[in-house]
Amino acid sequence: MFRKVLIANRGEIAVRVIRALREMGIASVAVYSDADRRSLHVRRADEAEHVGGSPSDDSYLRIDRVLDAARKHGADAIHPGYGFLSENAEFAAACAAQGVTFIGPPPEAISALGSKTEARKLALRVGVPVVPGTEEPLGGLHDAQQAARRIGYPVMLKAAAGGGGKGMRRVDSEAELEPALRDASSEAQRSFGSDEIYLEKLLINPRHIEIQLIGDLHGNTIHLGERECSLQRRHQKVLEECPSPLVAEHPELRHEMGAAALKLARAAGYVNAGTAEFLVDGDGRFYFLEMNTRLQVEHPVTEWVTGLDLVHLQLRIAAGEPLGIRQSDVKWQGAAIECRICAEDPEYGFFPSPGHIVHLAEPAGPGVRVDSGVYSGWDIPLEYDPLLAKLTVHGPDRDAAIARARRAIDEYAITGVTTNLRFFRDLLRDEEFISGRLHTGFIEEFLARRPRHEPNSHYDVLAAVVAAMHTRDTEPERTDHLHGSRWVSEGRRRMLR
Repeated sequence: MFRKVLIANRGEIAVRVIRALREMGIASVAVYSDADRRSLHVRRADEAEHVGGSPSDDSYLRIDRVLDAARKHGADAIHPGYGFLSENAEFAAACAAQGVTFIGPPPEAISALGSKTEARKLALRVGVPVVPGTEEPLGGLHDAQQAARRIGYPVMLKAAAGGGGKGMRRVDSEAELEPALRDASSEAQRSFGSDEIYLEKLLINPRHIEIQLIGDLHGNTIHLGERECSLQRRHQKVLEECPSPLVAEHPELRHEMGAAALKLARAAGYVNAGTAEFLVDGDGRFYFLEMNTRLQVEHPVTEWVTGLDLVHLQLRIAAGEPLGIRQSDVKWQGAAIECRICAEDPEYGFFPSPGHIVHLAEPAGPGVRVDSGVYSGWDIPLEYDPLLAKLTVHGPDRDAAIARARRAIDEYAITGVTTNLRFFRDLLRDEEFISGRLHTGFIEEFLARRPRHEPNSHYDVLAAVVAAMHTRDTEPERTDHLHGSRWVSEGRRRMLR
């Protein structure tokens, strides 16, 4: 097993990985940018290293600086989290060249599946249905125009090098194509270090279902079932569930999509955790969308329902251990729901709302989990995704999970910044959501029928009262000692004596 692991990420996923490392007795190294000097993941790690300025292309996307940090701190492995360099084959290859284990798939599998266009080609070769679109990155505006005319509007432009809703634009007519292509390319370059864009036919209001995969270095690959990811805004997921209400009605879809996902993974020689994403139309036909060659934001719902710790599995697999689980061993118990808690304003198009967190009170209790990257007194930076935390709940069935999620959201309090907590309070009580009739256009329809909220509702007043009762500085206790640019926690210092 590894002695020390560097986490090449930030925020709640970095904290999540640090906790798993501590449970396994492995030392952790955080990296941070100027904006993240006081961040929670830096405070929770055993050691930390500054890697550059606040923009991600001057810090978290700098392969040379991340590897320098790993060398300096003696890390023998790197966990990339999600986003940033997590689906970068060049980074995975550079880790191998330096003798550092990349906790993820090999570079060849990332190239085959992490590139959306290469993944589409592979899917076609092995007989997995795909959404009609281009098989190569677009060569420019003329190429995009020709492809869109052939496929027919509306179409979707997508970043070839990454997911998470970055570098995506809907295009309904040729007049919209040029600015959309320019914007998508620019965003893809900023997010993934590549401006390559491909084009797909836009399916209207399908369901977005994904299959969790896990494979070891000994040829064992299984799937852990599906997640319902249809509730999205700006092509980014808002709420996820396991199992999908659709699969609950049509259980054969789990087997069929799982078999398709495994066919892709085995053809690519896939190792470690990954996710195959599918769109399902109104007639129940599914189409391969893309493969995320990394851990997913929404992995906790799968952990709740299967009882498996995906980060622990990632670490053991990367260290060469066999998976130790067969497909027949996987059981799904109950239902889980994840709400992505973000600093954003749903009343104004989910516009990001960075600022100073005056007070934070997170829910707790049986069946409640909060993966958080923030604390009271933290200044949310402008430079990164507005995700603050993930609230995940589990219950014996979907109705019980919804009831538990309502209770937990009602207990959640964040003051000083605008968040989407009130949005979730309304969503979890919406009759259409409760019915399970979900699709990718659901959020827009929900917002259209939901009454617009004005400031100073009873929730706002209650939150202000709670904040007033907690006026002292509530930042996490700081027991770290700074040595140059290295942080070593007191607990780790004792272990090293």
